[in-house]
This record gives sequence, C-alpha cells and structure tokens, in this order.
Amino acid sequence: MTSTSVTSPVTTPVTTSADSAAAPAANAPSQTASTEHLFHNYARLNRAFTHGQGCWLYDEQGTRMLDVMAGIGVNSLGHAHPKLVDTLKDQAERFWHCSNLYHIREQEQLAEVLARHSFADKVLVCNSGVEAVEGMIKLARRWQFEQGHPERQRIITVDGAFHGRTLATISAVRDAKLTLGFGHLLDGFDVATPSDTTPQEVASAVEALITDQTAGIMIEPVQGEGGVVDLIDSLPLLRGLADRHGILLLLDEVQSGVGRTGKLYAHEWAGVAPDALATAKGLGGGFPIGALLATQAMASGFPPGSHGTTFGGNPLASSVAVAVLEELTTPAFLANVIERGEQIVEGLQSLCRKYPQALVRHRGRGLFCGIEANAAHITNLQLMHALLDQRVLTVPARDNVLRLLPPLIITAAEVEFLLRALEGAVESLLLESADASARETAT
Repeated sequence: MTSTSVTSPVTTPVTTSADSAAAPAANAPSQTASTEHLFHNYARLNRAFTHGQGCWLYDEQGTRMLDVMAGIGVNSLGHAHPKLVDTLKDQAERFWHCSNLYHIREQEQLAEVLARHSFADKVLVCNSGVEAVEGMIKLARRWQFEQGHPERQRIITVDGAFHGRTLATISAVRDAKLTLGFGHLLDGFDVATPSDTTPQEVASAVEALITDQTAGIMIEPVQGEGGVVDLIDSLPLLRGLADRHGILLLLDEVQSGVGRTGKLYAHEWAGVAPDALATAKGLGGGFPIGALLATQAMASGFPPGSHGTTFGGNPLASSVAVAVLEELTTPAFLANVIERGEQIVEGLQSLCRKYPQALVRHRGRGLFCGIEANAAHITNLQLMHALLDQRVLTVPARDNVLRLLPPLIITAAEVEFLLRALEGAVESLLLESADASARETAT
C-alpha cells in the first residue's frame, strides 16, 4: 500500500512542470461554434476542450486539467492512448460497418476475449450501456418465458440505482428527477428500499418483494449516480436468493466494470457469478460500445429474430474494445488500479481527519471513488467548482458525494496532484465560508 500524506494547504491552483502540450489538430472545431442549435437538456459548464493526452485535457485557453471524471468512467486508458489510436486508424482504413446478417470477425474476437476473462459463455454486442441493460431486461423475461414461466415478468431493483434514461430504465427505479413529465411508466418493476446498505438489509429488502411473478434481481454492484454506494458484499446473499427462488441475478456493471474497481468486473470481489451482466463505458475506452454477457443457458432466451441491433458490434467499435481489454486484463495493470485506489483512499481519509467540517468520508473501491462533503458547510457542487479552479475535473453524485473516476492509467504523481488540489479546494471553500460569516457578524 502506498503511503500518502497530505501536508500544506494549497489555495492557489496546483501546477506542474508540464502545463502545456502540442496544439490541437488544424481541423479541430472552431471556437466560435455554439450550443445554439443543440437541445438544452444538459446543464453544461462554460468550458470546452481541444485535445487530451493520458489523464490530462486541454481547454480552448490552453489550460491543462487533470481529468478525474474520464467522461464519467469512460476513458479507461486515458486520452489518445497510442494503442487505441493505432487500432482505430488501422480498422478505419479497412472497413467500418457490416450488418449482423453476416459474420463480423472483429466482433467474434471481442466476444472470445470477454468470455475468456469473465463468467460469460455468450456475448451480445451493442452500442451503449442502456442498450445492454434493456437487452438484459428483455432477456430475463424471455428466458423465463422459454422455461415455461410466462408469468415471471417482474424485475426487482434497488433504491438509488441508475440504469439509464430510456422509458424502461427510468421505470425500473422510479426516481422522480428522471421520470417527471414522461407520463405513464412501464410496469414490471419493484424497487427495494433497504434502510441501510448492509448485505443483510439489502437482501432482506429484496426478498420481501419476491413473488411468483418475479423474473430476476437487477443491481449495480457499486451505485455510481446513487452516491458511490458499494453493494458488492450483498451479492452472495442475492445469488442465494435467486437460486432458491428460481430467478435470475442480473448485474448492471456499466460503470463498475472493465477494471474500475481493480477486478475486470466488480462482482468478482464477492466470488459469485451472475446469470447476465451489462457492460459499457470503459469497454471502448471512449469509443461507443456496450455488451450483454450471459451464461450459455440464459443466452438461449434470445433465439434468432428475438433481439437485434443495426450498429452493435461493428468492426470499428469491436476492434477498439479488444485493444482496451488486451491492455487492462494483465495482472500488472489491475494491480496498479488497486494500488492507486489505496493511495486515493489514504489521502481522502487524511483529508477527512484534517477537515471534518468540510469532508465526511470516502466511498467506493479501487478507482471507483467518492468523497462525501459535509452538507452543513459545503455542497458537492461547490467542491466540484473549487476543484475546477485547481485544474481538476470531477463529477457529482447523490448524497452530496463527489465522484472521482480517473482513467485507470493514473500515476502515483497524478494522484498526489489530485489530493493537493482537493486540499486547496477545501481550504478555499472554508476561507470563503469564514469570510461570509465574518461579514454577517459585522452587519
């Protein structure tokens, strides 16, 4: 375990000796482009980037920023990784797309690599995480139908989960922020609401909802949007429930998978296997791709014509995903993820002890990290903006938590940069708070 100490506060932006990089390509988009013709469904920050290298992004003013959100857990190998760039260029010069009415060798290679390194026997390649989750929901229902149980159509989920933004996946959780204004939601989902996140309480809340109409249990091993809530230790109990009741264990590892926790998939920490798993985000290292992994038995629920995709498993996406997996399935790579995760945890624990009025606790596992801010004094959004001033990109989550999702290639020196920047951000927020209190007292 790497020893990490957080020393003097940093109230001015952290800099390094390498605060510049090659200029963006001549064919980069014009800086005069605007959002005028885009939907306004995103609350965008007023910042745009021109290029990246490793764990760093460069904005239009040339500012170099440590990317500790990685496109929300997407850029697993960082930006402009040489192997991914070479793979993409090579495949682009051969061919991009072919219908799934024909064999696609690149897709077959990806399926073989995923099966070799996971519980899965079969792989269905798609374009995104939500497509993988939708496919998993359909497969669970269809598999039960094929087994002679057409009445088993309901899926149990867990409060705080995020499974996507399609009508089915927002119906699966029924979070008011996601469902407002979209009318009647889809039936077929039951949401477990455990009183805490202990394995016994999670399993008890799920078991209370199991009926003779239940098809399966769908859960994120680590909830991302829900506040970096680690539910991995509940998986053995849920596996037992599924086996006893003849239902399926379905894992949404869109964010927790592809090495993010230090294992290829987070459920491996629990020593149990699911019946099916949805994966995406880091799988393409930034190139859009998703996949549904399943056992041989469960995959039989999709006979020819029952499910499909136009673009899923195209040669471009499949080739890049194979390159990503070749990099991160080496023992040394995942060992570094664990070591850097431990380094972050040590640093966060030190900061929590030093600044209890600002920081409460760390959350997560591996490089799927979160820091809970003390709501009595600061919010996660305030902390996110203060870190922007320190040249660090992060992403908020539920429960006043700030997510730290760096590329899996982050170095020890870059973790130290992050921790110093976090201390600087906290110091600046506390100073602002003290000044505001003094002004209020004076008046």
